[in-house]
Amino acid sequence: MRRSPRLVPALVLVAAFALWELAVHTLRIPPYLLPPPSMLAARIAEDWRLIADNSWVTLQEVLIGFGLAAAVSIPLAALLQRFRVLEEALYPLLVSSQTIPKVAIAPLLVVWFGFGAIPKILIAFLVCFFPILIDTLAGLQALPREVRWLARSMGATGWDTLVKIRIPAALPNIFSGLKVASTLAVVGAVVGEFVGSDRGLGHLLIVANGTMNVQLAFAVLIVLSVMGVVLFAAVEMLERALLPWHVSQRMARQ
Repeated sequence: MRRSPRLVPALVLVAAFALWELAVHTLRIPPYLLPPPSMLAARIAEDWRLIADNSWVTLQEVLIGFGLAAAVSIPLAALLQRFRVLEEALYPLLVSSQTIPKVAIAPLLVVWFGFGAIPKILIAFLVCFFPILIDTLAGLQALPREVRWLARSMGATGWDTLVKIRIPAALPNIFSGLKVASTLAVVGAVVGEFVGSDRGLGHLLIVANGTMNVQLAFAVLIVLSVMGVVLFAAVEMLERALLPWHVSQRMARQ
C-alpha cells in the first residue's frame, strides 16, 4: 500500500498543534504570552476580513516581486553563460551585492519611491533574484562536454545549444532556485512593509506587536507561513507538470 507523500507532514503538523494546545493548558501559560491554536483559529475567524484585506496586499507584492526576479534572473543567467566576458565582469559584482542586508536597503527604497507598493516589490525582487540566478547559471554550465561536442558536430550554433539543449537540461536547477525564492519572496515583502507601510501583513504585525496583541501577531505569522507554503507548492506542482521525465519526479512516484 502506497503512502501519500503529503500524509506524514500533515500528521506531524496536526501532532505539533495538538501538543501546543496541550502544553498551553497543562502548563497554564497565559494567552497573552502564548495563545493556544484553538484561540488563534477563533481569532482568525473573527478578524478574517481584516486579515484577508492585508493578505491580498502582501500577496500582490510577493507575486510581482517573485515574477520580476524570475523574469530578470533567468535571462541574465543565460547571458552570463553565453558570454564569458560578461560573466567575468558582472558575477563578482552580483556576489558582492548580496553582502548588503536587504533590511538596510529598504529605508533607501522608501525614500526614493515612497510608501507605496514599489519598495516592497523591489525588496521581494532583490531577495529572490540571487538564488534563481545562481541555480540557473549552475544548471546552464553543467552541460557535459560530450553533449556540447555532439551539438557542435551537428552544426548547432551557441544560441541553438543554449535554447534547445542547455535551458531544457537546466530546468531542474531553475526550479530549485524558484522554490527557494518562493519562500524568500514572502520575507522580502514583509521586510519592506516593516520599514514603511500602512497596509499589508507586515504592517498588521507591527500594529499587533505595538498593542501587545499576541493573538493577532500569531495569527498573522500563521497566515504568512501558509502563504509561503502555498507559493512553494504551486512552483512544485508546475515543476512536476513540466518535468515528468526528471529522476526526482520518477522517484517521487515510486
